[in-house]
Amino acid sequence: MKQPHSMGIRMEDGVVAFPVHFMRGGTSTGLVIDERFAPKDIALREELLRHLMGVPLDGELPGNRQLTGLGRGSATSNKVFFVAQENTAGRLRLVSTLAQLAAGHCNIDWSVNCGNMSSALPLWALDVGLGDGGSGDFEIDIRNTNTGVITTGRVLRDADHALRKVAIPGVPGYFPGVDLFLHNPVGAKTGRLLPTGNAIDVILGHAVSCVDVAVPMVILEAASFGKTAREPLAELEADTAFLQALRAVWIEAGLRMGLKNRNGELMSREHISRSETIPKVCIIGPAAADGTLSVRYFTPQTLHASLAVSGGCCLAAATLIPGTVAAHLAAAKPVPGEQFGEFAVAMENPAGTLDATVVARDVGAGLEVKTVAYRRSAQVLQRGHVPLYNASQALAAALRALM
Repeated sequence: MKQPHSMGIRMEDGVVAFPVHFMRGGTSTGLVIDERFAPKDIALREELLRHLMGVPLDGELPGNRQLTGLGRGSATSNKVFFVAQENTAGRLRLVSTLAQLAAGHCNIDWSVNCGNMSSALPLWALDVGLGDGGSGDFEIDIRNTNTGVITTGRVLRDADHALRKVAIPGVPGYFPGVDLFLHNPVGAKTGRLLPTGNAIDVILGHAVSCVDVAVPMVILEAASFGKTAREPLAELEADTAFLQALRAVWIEAGLRMGLKNRNGELMSREHISRSETIPKVCIIGPAAADGTLSVRYFTPQTLHASLAVSGGCCLAAATLIPGTVAAHLAAAKPVPGEQFGEFAVAMENPAGTLDATVVARDVGAGLEVKTVAYRRSAQVLQRGHVPLYNASQALAAALRALM
C-alpha cells in the first residue's frame, strides 16, 4: 500500500517554506492546505494566500501574470482550500474552507464553494494518509464552512487499491475518478421536487418540466423548437428566433415555479428576465451515442459550453421522475423500486459526456431523491513547499511558531 505523504512548515536557506498540495479538481486548479499549518489571524492568512498565488499584496494590478505564485489567470485556477478534520458520529469528516482569489487585485472572496475543486479533497485525504485502508472505493464526508453544505466524496478504487481512471468533459486524458454526492438536494430553491406541482406543464405551446434538484431548472424537448440538442453552439446562438422563443418560455416557467430573491420575495417577471442564475434552462433530445440523452444548457442568459454540474444533477434526477420530458426521452431508463438504489445517467453535451449518479426510490406518491452525485476527475499536480521570499515579519513569525 502506498505510504501517505505528510508535510510541515520548514526553513530553507533562512526562508520559511510553506507546505501545499497543488491539485486539479474537475476543470479547476488550485491549492489544498492543511489547516494545522495556517495562521489563525485572517490578515496573515490572506497575506499567505497572496504570496502563494502571486496576486497583489494590496490594491490592484491590471494584467498581472501571477509570475511569483501558483495561480494562473482565470478564476477557475485561483482557488485555495483550507482543510481541517473533525469527528461526527464516530466518523472522520473533512472541513473545507474555500478562498477565491483573482489575478488582478488583492481581494479574497470567502463566500462561495467550488464543486469542481471540491472533488480534489477526497484524493488529498488519501494522499496524506486519511484513507481507511480497506479495499474498493474510499468515501469521506466534507463539510464546507463557506456555505454549510455537506457532501460525500467517493474516490473510485479497484479491489487492489489502484485508483480507477475516468475521462470527463473539458479535461483531456484519464485521471483518478471522484464522485461527489450532494445530500438532500431536492427543493434547493423552491422546497419542492416539482415546483409547479406537475411533471409536465404546457407553456406557450411547449411541454415543460420544472424540476428543483440542486438547482431549479426548466427542461424542454428540443424537437418542440425544431432542434435536436446536438447542434453546434454557434448554430444555436445565431438562431435569434429560437432564443427569443426559449426565453419567453423560461421566464413564464420561472414565474410558475415561485422563485424567490435572496430577501425571500417572489421574483417578478422583470427579475426573472434579468436573472443570471435561476432558473437554469436546457433543451434535450435522444442520445447520439451511448448516453442517456443529449443536452444543450443555458445558465439561463448564456448558452453553456458544456453542462454545469448542478444542472447535470437536476437533469439526471429528472430522468427518473415519471411523466417528465426527461423521463420520456431518456434511453434505457431504470425504474426505481421501494428501496434506495443508485442509478447512473450519462448526459451528452458539447464538451463530452457528464456522468451522474442518483440515489433514489419510489415512495408510491412520487420519487424520493436521497443524494445525487456528479463525476469528476482529480489529480495531484505537485506536492511540496513554496518558499515565502517576501513574507512580512509578522507572517514569518506566525509560521515559525507553527513548525
